[in-house]
Amino acid sequence: MKGIKGFIGEREMADFEPKIIAFCCDQSGYPSADMAGTLRLNLPKNVEIVRVPCAGRVETLYLLKALEKGADGVILFACYEDNCQYLRGNLRAKGRLSYVHRLMEKIGLEKERIEICYLATNSGVKLAETLQRKSKELKRLGPNPCVDRR
Repeated sequence: MKGIKGFIGEREMADFEPKIIAFCCDQSGYPSADMAGTLRLNLPKNVEIVRVPCAGRVETLYLLKALEKGADGVILFACYEDNCQYLRGNLRAKGRLSYVHRLMEKIGLEKERIEICYLATNSGVKLAETLQRKSKELKRLGPNPCVDRR
């Protein structure tokens, strides 16, 4: 994927704003996103919040489809290990993410494009910081090579 930056050009890379899909658990991620908004924390421009009942309900296909449909990165915001309302949803999410990372390695896609982050209900600052860090990391990686941007 090193050649992608040369193909796109330096000027276009400077203007590149990564698109991030954030799957937010209804019990932790979504309240934290709401808190980040209420506190008017600085979030990256191209973030789409997707509210889900539980991070464990986000199937492998959804993670991969997000990349296929144009996201440069995906974050799963889940409850801490002992705080899942559905008991093991966050553990299922972690297992799915591990599987997706193995698939990504096989096709040559950087596994850093998808990650999981554990939050409490009141983690608005952590959510904002995670999204800012992910945006910078994706900017460094460059556009998702699975997407035709012509």
